[in-house]
Amino acid sequence: MAQEFGPALRARRRAAGLSQRTVAARTGLDFTYISKLETGRLPPPAADTIVALCEVLDTAPEDLLALTQKIPSDVRQMVGRSTAAQRFLREAQRMALTEQEWARLLAALHRLREDAPER
Repeated sequence: MAQEFGPALRARRRAAGLSQRTVAARTGLDFTYISKLETGRLPPPAADTIVALCEVLDTAPEDLLALTQKIPSDVRQMVGRSTAAQRFLREAQRMALTEQEWARLLAALHRLREDAPER
């Protein structure tokens, strides 16, 4: 069974050793909002808010974003402006890549940039 956003957020906050009030203060959110997110009384926030929470919690935002099926606005804008990026993602969708294949593709992307001559 897939993990829900609220419990996942709570687990990451606790793992970071932070209180709801501390997370709220560092993100500019109200602590009652954090509480309601963690208990599932509110739906997951916007993608950019999830990224801000993850920055405070020192955790990869992709984990929580994937639970909500949301994409941060900066990523959405970059992909929206690039026909090549859209073709790439459309082909990845057509191929129905597995999580392992996505991870291998990410590693290959890093190698590609490392092997590239200086710009």
